[in-house]
Amino acid sequence: MRLVVFTGRGGVGKTTTAAATAAHAASRGVKTLVMSADPAPALADQLGLSLGPQPSEVGAGLFASQMDPHRLAQRFWESARRPALDALDDLGVDPLAAEDLADLPGLDDLLALLAVREETRDGPWDLVVVDCAPSAAAFRLLATPGRLGRLLARLLPMERRLDRLSARGMAGDPLVDAVDRFAGELAGLRSMLTDGSTSVRLVMTPEASALTQTRRLFTALTMSGFPVDAVVVNRIFPTGPPASSMDLLMDQPMGWQNTWRRSQEAVLADIVSSFEPVPVLRMTYAPAEPQGLEQLADLGLELYGNQPGPVRPGPLPPRVERTDTGFSLSLAMPLARRETLDLGRRGDDLVVTADGYRQVLPLPGVLRRCRVENATLREGTLAVAFVPDPAQFPSRWM
Repeated sequence: MRLVVFTGRGGVGKTTTAAATAAHAASRGVKTLVMSADPAPALADQLGLSLGPQPSEVGAGLFASQMDPHRLAQRFWESARRPALDALDDLGVDPLAAEDLADLPGLDDLLALLAVREETRDGPWDLVVVDCAPSAAAFRLLATPGRLGRLLARLLPMERRLDRLSARGMAGDPLVDAVDRFAGELAGLRSMLTDGSTSVRLVMTPEASALTQTRRLFTALTMSGFPVDAVVVNRIFPTGPPASSMDLLMDQPMGWQNTWRRSQEAVLADIVSSFEPVPVLRMTYAPAEPQGLEQLADLGLELYGNQPGPVRPGPLPPRVERTDTGFSLSLAMPLARRETLDLGRRGDDLVVTADGYRQVLPLPGVLRRCRVENATLREGTLAVAFVPDPAQFPSRWM
């Protein structure tokens, strides 16, 4: 089972690309579900159909759904209601209703991921395509399980959970049970998103500003461990007969298109060199907005040919190596720029920020007893040098 997440800045055609990918795969006999995690009903408009939160068949082998945060809250609240209420009562917190949960900032991201995981784990699909929200919101969505997991560990660490069990002398503490269940769900979500069968595809237009933003998102996704297996460039002007010099001077339609075409060709060259070896797929500017399954399947054929799409290994996880003076932690950060990087230490975590996107890395045990000496960025890899802290390392280890 494959999970493919599409994102890009607003207005670049990510919904069209996600729908075209799903329609193309279904036309090749791949049982496919396309889900919209974007609050705007763009997927329903693209398909020309009315969609609900439950998958409905929209074509041969193709199913679609539109996530609804309030309905998702009601569904998942029923199974978690009793232990959650017991835990909240134990903490002296007023009870919550499903409607309250759906309105909590950021919880709609978690609910959307739970719905995706449910379909990938229990559904009959060969391929699940997710039409995500625009860039920054998509990164927040994908990073939610890791961030909540770290927050949960800080609010109620394992030591406190064990202390509560010991103090009560019972194995059924509702708060501990709720925390453990929630931690398990977060771990499952993180595993789903970083699994080898999951990938992210970035959609953009051949414009310098779109390239700049997509490069930033690519760096952020890679440093956070999310594999990007393709970049889709949409709305490329088709080739045509050259305009005469008089057309260019008079700004006639053909001259206007040729001016745009030359600009796009220059940006396309930058796109290919920026993301290499990630495949760059191209879609030409259609004469009209694609509507319906037939047109979307044709668009998918233009993108992928006879294959459902590329699959590329994900980024290497952070690795720790021994050095002459201590240790080195290496983190893949392709396209990152030194002037936009910020590095900090917070307790047992290393906080890396690139172009406003932040990643918190829990440090391995050996590095927690070290201090950061320096950091270098070279050829898309951030190397952080650690030296042992004499106050925490036995002298025989120094």
